[in-house]
Amino acid sequence: MKTMRFPFLLLAILGLLLSGCKSMTRTQKGAIIGTAGGAAAGAVIGRASGNTALGTVIGATVGGVTGAVIGNQMDKQAEELKKKVPEANVERVGEGIVVELSSSILFGFDSSELSAEARSNLDKMVSVFQTYPDTNIEIQGHTDSKGSENYNQKLSERRASAVTNYIMGKGIPSSRLTIVGYGENAPKYTNDTEEGRAKNRRVEFMITANEKMKADAAKAAGR
Repeated sequence: MKTMRFPFLLLAILGLLLSGCKSMTRTQKGAIIGTAGGAAAGAVIGRASGNTALGTVIGATVGGVTGAVIGNQMDKQAEELKKKVPEANVERVGEGIVVELSSSILFGFDSSELSAEARSNLDKMVSVFQTYPDTNIEIQGHTDSKGSENYNQKLSERRASAVTNYIMGKGIPSSRLTIVGYGENAPKYTNDTEEGRAKNRRVEFMITANEKMKADAAKAAGR
């Protein structure tokens, strides 16, 4: 029976989160996910929802009182990101933050060279990352479905790398950063319309607690 219970629990979590249940707070959702096993839950939910960012953040969930402490710190960081980079879509998920930037404000058409606007926005994000040093940041590149799958994969990797290299040059250590290129394989929006394809051309930042933040949160929770 134990081998069957876990998949059913993950499916229940998936239904809860994707339905956008308004009766629960982000901290409550994070605590539930933590009891199920964050990494496994994140992998399942990320694949099922087609939302790799969601899966990454959930995969880093601690849960319980420790997770609530982390969540409070992430709330503050998310608010700062919203104020400093209004062009970005900043979303608090569980114990992490997902920041989505459209490729249109980062790169020219079919290019991985950062625009002046991109550098300005990334500079603002870097200032927040430096204020909150105890986080890991995964940078994901995505494209729409136009063009060949192989070309889109390489373009997504180049764009994620360009962003990563830039913020490293501004002082964010490489130990905090992970680069992932998904190409056209993880659309968050429809590829059947130009508007949807434009939204799928994006770079996402998944901000999660590192081991130091988790340890500090556990100490705070035990007081």
